Amino acid sequence: MQLYTIPLSRTIKQSLMMTADSVMIVAALALSFVLLDRDFFSQDPRFYFYLAIATTLSILVFARIGLYRALVLYMGLQSGFLVLQGVTIATCMLATSYFFSQTPLSTDFSILPIFWMIALLFIGGSRFVAKVFLQSLIQNFRPKEPVIIYGAGSSGMQLVVALQNGEQYLPVAFVDDSHNMLGSTVHGIRVYNPNSLYELIERFSARQILLAIPSATHTERKEILNRLEHLPVHVKTVPDLFDMVSGKVGVDQVRDIDIEDLLGRDIVPPNPELLGACISGQSVMVTGAAGSIGSELCRLIININPRRLILLDSFEYGLYEIENELREKLKDIEKGDKIEIVALLGSVCNRVQMESAIQSFSVDTVYHVAAYKQVPMVEKNIVEGVQNNIFGTLISAQVAEKYEVRNFVLISTDKAVRPTNFMGATKRFAEQVLQSIAQGECATRFSIVRFGNVLGSSGSVVPLFRKQISAGGPVTVTHPEVTRYFMTVQEAAQLVIQAGSMATGGDVFVLDMNEPIRIVDLAKKMVHLMGYDIKDENSYRGDIAIEYTGLRPGEKLHEELMIGESVTGTEHPKIVRAEEETLSWEVLQRLLDRLRKACSQIDLQEIKTVLMEAVDGFEPKEEVSDPLWGINKPAEILPEKEVANITPLFKE
Repeated sequence: MQLYTIPLSRTIKQSLMMTADSVMIVAALALSFVLLDRDFFSQDPRFYFYLAIATTLSILVFARIGLYRALVLYMGLQSGFLVLQGVTIATCMLATSYFFSQTPLSTDFSILPIFWMIALLFIGGSRFVAKVFLQSLIQNFRPKEPVIIYGAGSSGMQLVVALQNGEQYLPVAFVDDSHNMLGSTVHGIRVYNPNSLYELIERFSARQILLAIPSATHTERKEILNRLEHLPVHVKTVPDLFDMVSGKVGVDQVRDIDIEDLLGRDIVPPNPELLGACISGQSVMVTGAAGSIGSELCRLIININPRRLILLDSFEYGLYEIENELREKLKDIEKGDKIEIVALLGSVCNRVQMESAIQSFSVDTVYHVAAYKQVPMVEKNIVEGVQNNIFGTLISAQVAEKYEVRNFVLISTDKAVRPTNFMGATKRFAEQVLQSIAQGECATRFSIVRFGNVLGSSGSVVPLFRKQISAGGPVTVTHPEVTRYFMTVQEAAQLVIQAGSMATGGDVFVLDMNEPIRIVDLAKKMVHLMGYDIKDENSYRGDIAIEYTGLRPGEKLHEELMIGESVTGTEHPKIVRAEEETLSWEVLQRLLDRLRKACSQIDLQEIKTVLMEAVDGFEPKEEVSDPLWGINKPAEILPEKEVANITPLFKE
């Protein structure tokens, strides 16, 4: 916050205030005489002498208690107490001067209470008037943007004070759902019913509404946002209550609405026993630790007191960033100095490195997040997608089994269910690798956790939409009917850890994602809540257009989370266990051999053939291609009619 100051030295300003207070003390006493019908100017000279001494001592006391250290523009309740304390002391000084003056007034103290009240009014009131005057002067000199605050509770009150002393926003009205607050005034701002919002927006020319309801649930916030969506304003919010309490941010640091608020998902509190079962006091490895999901897992894991946390990733800068972040975070964790953090730059496809890492650091639990997940990118880089997503998982799982890692959790995706793209097919193949290995006798508990889109992850539509809206549009959506499941990265990380703790071997856990959301509806909500109108043929005035670009290669209209219908509940209400068929290890091994040979020969058509045989429902929509290798040798490519007649190992 910028401090506004008068261009005078601090000493001069304090001297002026002392002079003004001296005058007001004498004026208050004189007015007290007038009110009691007495003549102030015909007193004994000794009276004026002791009055001067009392006034001087009062000013010195004012300075001593810190009254002249407070900036008038930013005076608050604490400064008011200082004024009260100072005036009371000044009254006592005056009473003492009465006693020593030896005048007829020496025994008449009736004037003192009147003096106390008038002096309090003069000295305190003068500061209040000066504050109002300076605020008005600053406001006229640097106009603020009028805003309406939704929520007149404690956060709203703090926000008003912060904004009134700030330089950007001018609070003009409160709205609150509480009937007890309606019609009241908080810090000079009246509280109105939310039904009056449109009228208030027009009256005050407000173009922003600030939500000061940090303690509200996501469901409650979603209901409020639904009411605000069609108003011609930009809706912002104060930070999360936890962030304010922890001191990370101030109440006046407003920000755009989070997508979590639009979804209305309330996170189920985690089960501490499930969170700690695979982590507390253990050596934990996270592959793909620099990614959005991997890094969030790491942030959560170090709060559960592992013995050691191994970060593995091929992205050098991302690994550097998350390692530094975690080391800083350890300073705020009890016994954080006992947690060892190891950052390893490498690939899950490097068997030698994986064996060395798991053996050297006695890994107890592996969270296998490493994967290529961008659908269009894998569509054009099929060989690398297969190598990383399938063989990287195979190597990691085999090494984990060899060194008897207790728990191995694979992070999967809804795109693995009846995939139309190579990314989804490789992830489903990776799931089957774990399921097949788990069929044998091994000390490692393998499990799979499958969920949909994670908010804030790399490639998420939300930051893209926000950037497009800020730039004036258009907002690009692939198809008007496309839907997706969404979950926050924090919730996903919690549920992944809890699901892994419930594994018995070969489990497929599916996270409850609620109902899927139409992407175009999400885009429209974001446009409206950022204060703009949709530009289309039906709009009177429009700001942001929505353009449909067509489905990307391999993209589906609707994603699914389960292959079959057989599911059972678990200890957690947001996690279910899916019962799904899988391939035997013998069958899978033959497919892996063919896939390995096809990758070595860059035989894209054979890769496609193997995946179609192995992955139930895999129906690629695009022709296989690769910008580096292209379609491979014509002699090795199956005719299209033969590809169409491939019989999958799964039958409907």
